[in-house]
Amino acid sequence: MKNIIELENITKTYGNITALDHVSLKIRQGEIFTIAGPNGSGKTTMLKIMAFIDTPTSGEIHFNGVKVGDENRSQIRTKCTMVFQKTALFNTTVYKNIAYGLKLRGFSKKEIDERVKDVLGFVKLDGYEKRFAKKISGGEQQRVSLARALVLDTELLLLDEPTANLDPKNMSIIEETVSRVNRERKNTAVMATHNLFQAETITKRAALLLGGKIVEVGTAQEIFRTPSKHLTSFARLENVFSGTSRILKEGTSLIDVGDGVEIEAALRKSGKVSVFVRPEDIILSRKPISSSARNVFKGRIVEISDLESVVRLRVDAGKQFVVQITKRSFNEMQLNVRSEVFLTFKASSVHVV
Repeated sequence: MKNIIELENITKTYGNITALDHVSLKIRQGEIFTIAGPNGSGKTTMLKIMAFIDTPTSGEIHFNGVKVGDENRSQIRTKCTMVFQKTALFNTTVYKNIAYGLKLRGFSKKEIDERVKDVLGFVKLDGYEKRFAKKISGGEQQRVSLARALVLDTELLLLDEPTANLDPKNMSIIEETVSRVNRERKNTAVMATHNLFQAETITKRAALLLGGKIVEVGTAQEIFRTPSKHLTSFARLENVFSGTSRILKEGTSLIDVGDGVEIEAALRKSGKVSVFVRPEDIILSRKPISSSARNVFKGRIVEISDLESVVRLRVDAGKQFVVQITKRSFNEMQLNVRSEVFLTFKASSVHVV
C-alpha cells in the first residue's frame, strides 16, 4: 500500500529540550493511524511537523513520495489540515467559522453552502449555521473545529487529542465522524491521544511515543493488548492495578490487588495479572445504585480537577481510582474533597494491560 507521508530520522529541538528524537514513521494512504503517548511525549510536535506547520531540526519528510523542502512546503501544506486540542474559533457564526477556509481558497457561494451543510451533517450539528460559535457548548465547539477541517477535504487530517476533556456524547460523535469520513472519503487520518482504548477502538495501526521516541509500531491489538514494559509505564498513569487472579465458577476472574480490594473482570485468567479501568467507565454516586455491575466500592474523594466540561476525581477506596464525570453531575451531587461516594463498574470494563 502507498505511503502518504514518511518521516525519516526526524529530530526536533527547542533550545536544550529535545521534543522528538530520531523518529521514523510511515503512514499508509487511506488509514486511520494513532500516535499514543502520555502528555509531554512529543505527540503535538510530531503532528505539527506532519502538517508542515513546524519544521524539523534534522531529518527528512516525504509526502506522496516527494521530498518536502522550502521550495514546495507551502504547496504541500494545503493538502493537510490539523485540528488542535484547544479549540480556537472566530467570534462569529458557526457557518462563517466553517466557511472561512473555503473562502480563502476561492470557492463559490453555492459550493460553500453545499459543503458547510454536508459537513454539519457529519458532526451532527444540522441547523447550527446561524448560532454563534462561542456561545455553544465546549463539546459542540470542538465539533465545529473538526467540521472546519473536514470541509476542506484534504488528503491528510491530523487530530491532536480531539476528544480530550469532552463528555461521552461529544466524544462518541467525534470518534464516529472520524471513522465515517475515513470510510466514505478515503482520507488519511492521524490522531494523537493518551486514551489507550480510544486508540484501540477506531484505528488499525498505531505507534507508542514515549519521551520523544517511537518505542513500538504495529497493529492496535498488538500494541494495546500485548503486555510490554513500554505500555505498562504509559498506562500506569491512571487506574492500573496489579494482583493475583483466580477464575470463578461464573467464568469471570477475581483479582486481588491488595489493601482489601478485589476486582472482578470478564476474563478467564489465573496468576499474576495487571488490569486497567477507564475513568469514564466508572459510575460515581452518593449512594449505592441498583445495577448488574460486579464491582462496587465505597470511598472518599481525595482530589478534584476541574476540566471545564468534565471533572476528574481521585477517590480512595482502599486503592485510589480516577473517575471522570460531567460538570453537571458534579454540581448536582454537590461533591467536595472528603465526600463519601460509591464507585460502580462492570466486569467487562476491566481490561488486561
